[in-house]
Amino acid sequence: MAEAAAASGAGAGSVSCSGSGSAADRFRNRDPEQERAGRRLRVLSGHLRGRPREAVSTNECKARRAASAATAAPTATPAAHESGTIPKKRQEIMKWNGWGYNDSKFFFNKKGQIELSGKSTLKILFRGQPHGGVVKFMHSTSVAHGFAGLDPGCGPSTTHQAMLRQRPPQHNQMDLQLEYRAMYLGGALGRRRRRRRQKKDDWQQMLAQVPILKKRQKQVVQLFPGLHCFWYPLSGMSLPTFKEWIQNTLGVRVEHKSTSKASLNPSDTPPSIVNEDFLHDLKETNISYSQEADDRVFRAHGHCLHEIFLLREGMFQRIPDIVLWPTCHDDVVKIVNLACKYNLCIIPIGGGTSVSYALMCPADETRTIISLDTSQMNRILWVDENNLTVHVEAGITGQELERQLKESGYCTGHEPDSLEFSTVGGWVSTRASGMKKNIYGNIEDLVVHIKMVTPRGIIEKSCQGPRMSTGPDIHHFIMGSEGTLGVVTEATIKIRPIPEYQKYGSVAFPNFEQGVACLREIAKQRCAPASIRLMDNQQFQFGHALKPQVSSIFTSFLDGLKKFYITKFKGFDPNQLSVATLLFEGDREKVLQHEKQVYDIAAKFGGLAAGEDNGQRGYLLTYVIAYLRDLGLEYYVLGESFETSAPWDRVVDLCRNVKERITRECKEKGVQFAPLSTCRVTQTYDAGACVYFYFAFNYRGISDPLTVFEQTEAAAREEILANGGSLSHHHGVGKLRKQWLKESISDVGFGMLKSVKEYVDPNNIFGSRNLL
Repeated sequence: MAEAAAASGAGAGSVSCSGSGSAADRFRNRDPEQERAGRRLRVLSGHLRGRPREAVSTNECKARRAASAATAAPTATPAAHESGTIPKKRQEIMKWNGWGYNDSKFFFNKKGQIELSGKSTLKILFRGQPHGGVVKFMHSTSVAHGFAGLDPGCGPSTTHQAMLRQRPPQHNQMDLQLEYRAMYLGGALGRRRRRRRQKKDDWQQMLAQVPILKKRQKQVVQLFPGLHCFWYPLSGMSLPTFKEWIQNTLGVRVEHKSTSKASLNPSDTPPSIVNEDFLHDLKETNISYSQEADDRVFRAHGHCLHEIFLLREGMFQRIPDIVLWPTCHDDVVKIVNLACKYNLCIIPIGGGTSVSYALMCPADETRTIISLDTSQMNRILWVDENNLTVHVEAGITGQELERQLKESGYCTGHEPDSLEFSTVGGWVSTRASGMKKNIYGNIEDLVVHIKMVTPRGIIEKSCQGPRMSTGPDIHHFIMGSEGTLGVVTEATIKIRPIPEYQKYGSVAFPNFEQGVACLREIAKQRCAPASIRLMDNQQFQFGHALKPQVSSIFTSFLDGLKKFYITKFKGFDPNQLSVATLLFEGDREKVLQHEKQVYDIAAKFGGLAAGEDNGQRGYLLTYVIAYLRDLGLEYYVLGESFETSAPWDRVVDLCRNVKERITRECKEKGVQFAPLSTCRVTQTYDAGACVYFYFAFNYRGISDPLTVFEQTEAAAREEILANGGSLSHHHGVGKLRKQWLKESISDVGFGMLKSVKEYVDPNNIFGSRNLL
């Protein structure tokens, strides 16, 4: 699409807390050489974009705010300075009310089986219209309005009462392979399956053949060609074996239910402490803000178990005093200038998916705490098809970025587990990793350019070249800084054409050790697919328990036959076997060759192909597992995930020792039921791998479960470090793991980080106290 736009100039605003004159004075007093360099930088910052068709600059966001202010009526409430200027709240976008997701949760249905409510969507991809279509499932328990990034007005709105299930795209230039099920009143009875290959011109004919059912049908499906949204593959499906699994594994009993605080009571929240002079100056900037309790509480936490547990109990300590919604880079400059002027504390927030206590406010912070919400900085500023880059504002979410890029046939390929909610700024600030990093790389491999506003000024490079030899890379001061140095406002990221072909797969191994050896050999030969993840036996059993009810007797028979073949004919022990899930992407012919190479290697380590469906389900289940914690909390179960990276020769021992340590710690601390302690090898590298752990326990009968949980998690982290693992692979440090940071990077390394912080932010304006 080769659209270009003039970026906000690096010299458009200036900030300084160094004490040597005001920010404005420092900006005005620059010598002519500095001024010329600034003008050159502003030109060079867009040198890859070609001729702009539309200008997008700081003036544009001023005009947008002015138009909004002109139509807004003033209000007398202190929570919002102008009626209508408060943007759509992140709670509404995410449908998260501080205690749990309103429209997506696991629950016990009328049959006593566990089911996932809420919306799910399904991509239907076909060549000739690369952005394809979407099937959106709207359940009776869900909120009627659209999901984040969803525009129901896009395309035809023909409604069909049918459930469509995607098969891995195996289509050529003009073909569509689609498998769908018609869901009749009464559930599984009366379902039929039909597979059909259609050309692009037959799309409307195919829709006409989908049966129209009665309005009483439980699920309503809307087809929107050209739209992309998120897919929860389990949504609306019963999980018949999961209840038995959690009862046997964790001792859960349905009759023993834990109650939580029903809703937020504003009187229970700490009062807002805001400097009145600051408020006066803030109103002059016309930047939206709020002092409402629910807005402040929502941005006072991430998604660590500790934070969610405190929310359920209504135990609030320190929360932000005010929430600000900048709409562009220039707004952020103004906010940081005001914070420097009045010595305020800023804690930036993107998607709020942190699992490191990064968003928790320091309990002893006496200054006004600003939650700087980047959700309104959510635009793609330009796409450069010649150099395959995209320049975005830092508040855009992963799924929205992918949706917009897909309309032009591109993707970033960056798929962290939090893709649905996390933002580009969050990816940069935490050094994020995606599930398909084997093809596309981690965030440090994808980033070409970053713009960050700090108390000392604006950090950005003058060139968007692919590599420089100009001393230490300043991007690596920014990536992983976790909101301690400033606010990432814009970034340029690499993009790739959407892959022509995608195929899932899975391999069963006799045991975890042979699976690890196989992954090591695949990494050694540098033939890893886009994603390859190896589950240990406990995690395999966990995933198997999440398998939805089969659709027919024939399918059930086939599943039984596969199990018989693996366990009886091949002699695999069901309590020892390990399963790897695979995802291949790229040119069809190369993918098929790649697939054969991987399966040939697996066979040398006793691996058996276990089917595409298992691979696809295992890959997509990642997105819904997080919702299980909410269910567990309702039945006295505390659960969390954590990760590490380790050299290949330490992986097996590390996995075994950490799981044993968790079991031992729980027993010593009086946990009545054996804990769940499981892991998977989730990323592979030449020199090692990333390992991801889940652990959970039933805390019924324990007086202080949160302390037991935190002590057990800390012991697990000590065991990881003792076994040669890293402090974190991609979750970051935050406040949760910072006690081990000096040990991990040495005294000198720790001192270097402190020196950078003291220079860039001498007054600790960005006072989240992460890392240091």
